[in-house]
Amino acid sequence: MDLSVTSADLTTVATSADASAGTSMFIPAPSTPYQGDIARYWDHEARPVNLRLGDVDGLYHHHYGIGSVDHAALGDPGDGTGEYEKRLIAELHRLESAQAELLLDHLGPIERDDTLVDAGCGRGGSMVMAHQRFGCTVEGVTLSAKQADFANQRARELGIEDHVHARVCNMLGTPFETGQAAASWNNESSMYVDLHDLFAEHSRILAVGGRYVTITGCWNPRYGQPSKWVSQINAHFECNIHSRREYLRAMADNRLVPQAVVDLTPATLPYWALRATSSLVTGIEEAFINSYKDGSFQYFLIAADRV
Repeated sequence: MDLSVTSADLTTVATSADASAGTSMFIPAPSTPYQGDIARYWDHEARPVNLRLGDVDGLYHHHYGIGSVDHAALGDPGDGTGEYEKRLIAELHRLESAQAELLLDHLGPIERDDTLVDAGCGRGGSMVMAHQRFGCTVEGVTLSAKQADFANQRARELGIEDHVHARVCNMLGTPFETGQAAASWNNESSMYVDLHDLFAEHSRILAVGGRYVTITGCWNPRYGQPSKWVSQINAHFECNIHSRREYLRAMADNRLVPQAVVDLTPATLPYWALRATSSLVTGIEEAFINSYKDGSFQYFLIAADRV
């Protein structure tokens, strides 16, 4: 199977998405074969765990959840009517949205005329939540034309297309002006890129004093090397998980000064334990649960200011 990709290949994809979504797409050259692999991966991804959770209220996320499970809301697992599974899916989605709310909590004060950037926006759930909270413009970038089209369609359905917009774009080379963004973030998308390149771009597009936030899984340097569980997660998602130390070092090298570093590992375990009992299992649940429990993998929020 030929996995090579050219800039022209990605430009063709962008033009096609542009025509169907009515948006301005942007593909910087040169692209890499790996970027093409990831674009194809997410263009063909249609896991029920992402779509059925989003169907609960129309917010489609591509990340995991935090917080305690409301077992009382789940009811009786043996009711035989399917109601329990429906409530379980709604509870998983509630925990997903709680994770996004926590990220937005750390963006700091945002004004209605500000611009925010979601790097690796997926199907746009966090962008919608950000606009609903702040009333501002939110620009998202993704390598997947399918995801960008989906996000833009949802924005049109909600009547917020003038403020929420996704485009096909490499997050390492965005079309935004220097200093344009009041805040930006990566929500479980930074494991697809080199961190120094990523933070250099966030540092460029952020205004001085602007806030960058990431929520991400990272391998624990104290473990020594990535564990077998981390390797399984990398293989499953075709990504390259970084260590916590790499995040902090790359931020320091790119004028991003951490203001908060929050270990969310205990807060995300309930989500995974519940998901492992659902009909939406993908086979990767065991790796997440075991790596979080043995300390080789951690779930962190890092908020940093551009200086």
